[in-house]
Amino acid sequence: KRRAVQLTSTVAKTSTGAIEYVPVCRVTNLVQTVEELKKRGVWVFGTDMHGTDFRKWSAKGPTALVIGNEGKGIAPLLKKNCDEMLTIPMVGHVQSLNASVAASLLIYQGFTSRGN
Repeated sequence: KRRAVQLTSTVAKTSTGAIEYVPVCRVTNLVQTVEELKKRGVWVFGTDMHGTDFRKWSAKGPTALVIGNEGKGIAPLLKKNCDEMLTIPMVGHVQSLNASVAASLLIYQGFTSRGN
């Protein structure tokens, strides 16, 4: 809640209208939310430089993605509550991608792994 972006007109503009069609849920405690999702049968995947190669990931069934910020990644307690951690292998001197770029790649992989 304290560190989350607000749903402002800038967010709507940046989403190029997608915010009108994609359900958005704001929560106050991510760890509790992940625990609740898992109780409901949702597989929760996080991002980490030492995770499983995302290209091997098959997002079958109900799935949630936790994307860490570029600086600190995912908090340790939240990471501990994820079912599996995924990584996007990097080449060269760059260690990680912008969070929105990483999310895009992971969402695309999840989508295509379902046969879409």
